[in-house]
Parts: sequence; C-alpha cells; structure tokens
Amino acid sequence: MKVLFLWLLFVNSASLHAAETIIADMNTLILDDWEQESFKGHTRYTLVNVDGVAALHAVSDNSASGLFRKQRIDLEKTPYLNWTWRVDQPLSRLDERTKAGDDYAARLYVMVSGGLLFWKTKAVNYVWSSSQTVGTHWDNAYTGQAQMVAVESGVENSGKWLSYKRNVVEDMRGLFGDDVRYIDGVAIMSDTDNSGGRVEAYYGNIYFSSE
Repeated sequence: MKVLFLWLLFVNSASLHAAETIIADMNTLILDDWEQESFKGHTRYTLVNVDGVAALHAVSDNSASGLFRKQRIDLEKTPYLNWTWRVDQPLSRLDERTKAGDDYAARLYVMVSGGLLFWKTKAVNYVWSSSQTVGTHWDNAYTGQAQMVAVESGVENSGKWLSYKRNVVEDMRGLFGDDVRYIDGVAIMSDTDNSGGRVEAYYGNIYFSSE
C-alpha cells in the first residue's frame, strides 16, 4: 500500500513559476522540510558527501519509509524533471509486478493530487528496477493509478552516478492519457519491506527545468 497514502498528502500547495525550480539541492537540503512516512521500520536517510558530491544517503534493511515534499509545479513552464542518483547495493531480481516484489533500491515519484477525490490521484514512479527492462512501464502492484517506469535496471551500473531528464507532461500523457499542467509533490523512497532485502543508494540534486 506504499503509494496509496500519498493520495492525501499533496493538497493546498503554492504555484511556482521559475524556469528552473529546485526540489532538492543537496548542498542546502534540510531534512525537516520533508515529510516522512513509514510503512515498516525506517529507511535511514542522511545527508553526506561522497566522492566530493553532496547527496542524500538511503539505506533500507527490510524496511520502508519515504520522504515527501508538497510543491506545486507548473509543467507548462518547467516540464522536465532532472535528477541524479547512484545505487551501491541493488536488489536481487524481483517480480516487481507483484506485491511481494514491490521493492526498489531507488525511486522518485511525481504526484498529481485528486484532492478530496483521492482515487483520482495519479503518480508516476521513476525506478531503479531489479528485473524490468529500461524503458518499460507497468501498473503498481497495488493500484493502476500509480505507474512504474524503469529508468535503470539490474546491477551493471551500480556504484556509478547517473543523470536523468524526463518530460513529465509526455509521461503523464503516455501513461494515463491525460494532459496534465500541474503536479503537486515529489517523493523519494528506497524500500525493501516486501523482499526483506537490503539496499544502499544516494540521491543527488532534483529539479524541474524548462528545457
């Protein structure tokens, strides 16, 4: 049920209108500015410096909790989500299309709130998959209102900093058939509660841009 609780979190947010909108600058990040929700134990999130890079370090050992930031983003102005991450200890191959395999070494959510109509809330999860081919997508094991997109997979690139840019407008249209102007929040999660495994990941800066 990891995605379901997010449906009520992203309401009453202020609009942002910058050509580049910072979600998380790891050089200045304050963890208290992010909400945390635990499903089983706590994934340990700490701010560190690794190889000269400021990062958010995540360690999940048979646990699941995430960090969430309510922030309304105007996708007409800044449609591109940019981020970096690194996974040092990935998961063994899981069937992530099942509830028993719904664990990810690293994932970044974007949410469109349905407000009080929580069943209308939509989420795109960009994930480091343990088994799915890069570029594939599938329904979350708990709800079709959350779509999983494999932007990385397996162990080949573990231990490396990797950068990504996604057009969220195009992803929302392709996954849900909707033209979305605003998203209402972003979430970070590394979790292993279903498989009982252990992962270690680092998250770098996260921001939206106009190009």
